[in-house]
Amino acid sequence: MIIDPVTQRYADALWSLAKEKGELLAVISDVKRLATIVAMGTTRDAITNPRRDREERRKVVLSSIGNLQPLLMNLVALLFDKNREEVLLGLADAFHKLELEAAGQIEGVVESARPLAAAEMNHLATSLGVHFGKTLKLENKLVPELVGGARVIAGNRMIDYSVQGRLDALRRKMMDAPLGAARTAP
Repeated sequence: MIIDPVTQRYADALWSLAKEKGELLAVISDVKRLATIVAMGTTRDAITNPRRDREERRKVVLSSIGNLQPLLMNLVALLFDKNREEVLLGLADAFHKLELEAAGQIEGVVESARPLAAAEMNHLATSLGVHFGKTLKLENKLVPELVGGARVIAGNRMIDYSVQGRLDALRRKMMDAPLGAARTAP
């Protein structure tokens, strides 16, 4: 999940303010509710369609979201005032990232050629969690091209234990290896 820096700044500010005011749980709940509303066609169109009048779009969004926590309602109004309403589209993802950070967790994907058992996933999560310094929450994704082994992608890191990864590394080594001096026959 890639979150643009502007969305992350607004999410950080809302998170800090909600935490300071003791309203963090209510704001988290309403951000999740807002995400489902924003995903609906008419609301999404009101946010993303630049051909519609800004005030008309604001009214559509405000009427569709109904009653939200006051800090979140203020943020929605501010985003429309600052011409940043597209932040609403990624706010839930940014908040999810902040929730994971607060819990000391990180999400990741284990790519493998075959489905991994729960025990294998748990083993990977605990052994690699030490490298990340956080608790890993992993999801398994099938990638038949890997042939065997697994590739773990979490945060901004990738750890490749796959057969395909090893073959690629071997190919790079062979391509970079210096060739011996050519011998000429006497």
